[in-house]
Amino acid sequence: MTRPKVGIIGNSYLINDQYPVHAGGTMNSEAIAEVAGCMPLMIPSDPRFVTVEELLHTFDGFLLTGGRPNVHPHEYGEAETEAHGAFDRARDAITLPLIRACAERGQPFLGICRGFQEVNVAMGGSLHPEIRDLPGRMNHRMPPDGTLEEKFALRHSVRFSAGGVFHRLFGAEEVMTNTLHGQGIKRPGARVVVDGQAPDGTPEAIFIKDAPGFTLSVQWHPEWDAASDPVSRPLFEAFGAAVRTWADGGAQTGFQKSA
Repeated sequence: MTRPKVGIIGNSYLINDQYPVHAGGTMNSEAIAEVAGCMPLMIPSDPRFVTVEELLHTFDGFLLTGGRPNVHPHEYGEAETEAHGAFDRARDAITLPLIRACAERGQPFLGICRGFQEVNVAMGGSLHPEIRDLPGRMNHRMPPDGTLEEKFALRHSVRFSAGGVFHRLFGAEEVMTNTLHGQGIKRPGARVVVDGQAPDGTPEAIFIKDAPGFTLSVQWHPEWDAASDPVSRPLFEAFGAAVRTWADGGAQTGFQKSA
């Protein structure tokens, strides 16, 4: 049998500062194939090559990946500054309308890091350009040195709303996660429910209220060690189940609809 297809949002990169590519981390494909049980396919996230309508009719679900470029502040009505870092305007042009369409159709998506931030912006929210510069906030950025294991190590807890979507999914009100981001939610978008926070108050887990499908998004990187991590595995398993339901033409039901 053909597995349901998950479109993995690609990022624009330059190899050797010269050759342009669309790319995504291998760990994203591993998590989709090995834990979610779906077929991972890379999307060249640029409106010159694909349209949102084509994507909606080609894939059963979407993984909104992390990436070094940030959502452009013009998308939430603010001026560009040096603190906002690099951008990928072509990705913005695909992901933001794609998220809104999926939220209304019930087509499942899982947002990770930049993808988490895209969901908030797509729904009308805004972002802080640099979390660590805010009073009382910790440094959520990736450690500059060390092995991948050290960079993706668990670094802080995330506490969820009692009885909420993530609490029910993980069976725990508090879990440990990695953290590799500079930006974060400033103002939640319309219908964006902040269901989990870091100890310093930074939003870490969200979903879209009253959306008919799977819209869970997290600020950390669950794709790392997804098959073994006790937090990552149930998240990708739940996403995979939602994608299979969509592919089978079934109604999206379960823990999120009752939240």
